[in-house]
Amino acid sequence: MAFKFENLQVWQKALDLTDEVNSLTKKSFPKEELFVLTSQIKRAADSVVLNIAEGCTGQTNAVFKQFLGYSLRSAIEVVSCLFIGKRRKIINNDDFQKLYDDYQALCKMITALRNTL
Repeated sequence: MAFKFENLQVWQKALDLTDEVNSLTKKSFPKEELFVLTSQIKRAADSVVLNIAEGCTGQTNAVFKQFLGYSLRSAIEVVSCLFIGKRRKIINNDDFQKLYDDYQALCKMITALRNTL
């Protein structure tokens, strides 16, 4: 693997989850949400992955820690979007619970990695 971040399990999990979010939006989000909630949740999910990668570019641990903080906040944003989607009856309970649990686990992974720096 050419880049250090590719070996991080937290980055791999975040990458998998951004695919799941993308699939969910294609499956169940209505057109009227395209430029609102659909865009927001997809950008937040992508931001988790991108901030982990950007922070892991061989800079200082303090910089990586800062980018992991950004990543964590983006993951929380995804969870908030999930709640909005559930409340608007766009996301069913099963899809909500699966992604909620997955993002909870991801947040724990990000926090654990940040605490090691």
